[in-house]
Amino acid sequence: MVARITTGTSIGGVLEYNEKKVTQSVASLLYAGGFPRDADRLSFKSKLGVFHKLTSENIRTKANTMHISLNFSPKDMLDDEKLIRIAKDYMQGIGFGGQPFLVYQHYDAAHPHIHLATVTITDEGLRLPTHNIGRTMSSKVRKEIEASYGLIRVEGVQKQKREQSFQAKPIKLERVVYGTVGTRDAIFGIVGEVVKSYKFCSLQELNAVLNQFGIRADAGRPGTRMHRNGGLIYALIDENYQRVGSAINASLVDGKPTLKHLRKRFVANSLSRRPYGQRLKYLLDKARSGSSSKDEMEQLLHKQGIRVIFRKNSEGNIFGVTFIDNATRVVYNGQDLGEKYSVRHFLAPFLTVIEQNKEHATVTTAGTELHKSNVNMVSNAVKEVRAEHNQQKDTISETEPRTVTAPVKVPASELPVIETIKDTLYYDDERQQRTKLLHEKKKDLRKDMEMGL
Repeated sequence: MVARITTGTSIGGVLEYNEKKVTQSVASLLYAGGFPRDADRLSFKSKLGVFHKLTSENIRTKANTMHISLNFSPKDMLDDEKLIRIAKDYMQGIGFGGQPFLVYQHYDAAHPHIHLATVTITDEGLRLPTHNIGRTMSSKVRKEIEASYGLIRVEGVQKQKREQSFQAKPIKLERVVYGTVGTRDAIFGIVGEVVKSYKFCSLQELNAVLNQFGIRADAGRPGTRMHRNGGLIYALIDENYQRVGSAINASLVDGKPTLKHLRKRFVANSLSRRPYGQRLKYLLDKARSGSSSKDEMEQLLHKQGIRVIFRKNSEGNIFGVTFIDNATRVVYNGQDLGEKYSVRHFLAPFLTVIEQNKEHATVTTAGTELHKSNVNMVSNAVKEVRAEHNQQKDTISETEPRTVTAPVKVPASELPVIETIKDTLYYDDERQQRTKLLHEKKKDLRKDMEMGL
């Protein structure tokens, strides 16, 4: 844990900084200590009022504000409750336990971190000492907290910086259109960048990312030599997610991203992606509960670089959901984020928002499982959403400003926020092609028999 302490003259400025982060959906208020109401019932004015009441007791002290950030390793196992306990212990340890303070959790970096806002003036008008507080008190308290909560020990700012968030590489990630670029160059460039920079924990999650850029990875049919040896091939796909062109063996790609080697990454990524999962869950919750319409929900997710991918089987039934955060380059299967993000629980409130303006639509969520009829309805509804999204995108004039614009260009930002894809494998394509050929031969044979040939 690394603690950074800043003193200043404006508690209002500190509050505005953190509240702006909350408005931008990259922070949330976790706890309000020493306030007359719970955190979720405090307005900006009431927060500022409590602090101003204290600072007015000692107008001679100009440096009356303290802003602290507590930074943790991505490997630390932290939830909201533990972060609040750590904040309380830290404030008590540095002698500010009796002061009102606010705890904000920020999601704008790869490592977990919280911000504490308080003032140095007590209700008796006394100024709490802050001179050399980092060296005399904070360092000792930090080490005690690390030991007490089993946190990763970070001895110095430079080591913490090495654990910080992903820095985007200059390689351009965009959807490949077959015939407009060399197959080999496209696969080498995109697969190499995705494997290196995205955090995924299964082949299905890897494919969710690659599909955005017109590529698919296949491990071959179970029982084949390639499947047994942990091999993998990469191929381009068209707009219908069907394979086009020739495939490239994974062993030829830089880094040799075969399934055997990728499994090692699955384990490492399952730990390193956890801090990003907090941001993703926060934004998904905000989109589902805080949006009054489907458009508003899509705007929020689009601005944050998040895509929702529903997966359907060959019968057209939705059976899973995958979330891709292209801003932080993290992929999560819904179930891995938590039960409430599994397709069974995520669809009900999601479709309620989508369909609330459609008079003919009804959403049923009885029982603990989706029946086949409900799943078919979901599949059709998501298709309508995608068609409506594309229609709206096509009707925007050249002079009209876009209302859905990501603040930072992220990969796949030109694609629909919500998409439904068919979950297929390489050998499924082969089987479909053989079946189609067989049907054509039978059809020709019937015609020959009818003609008496």
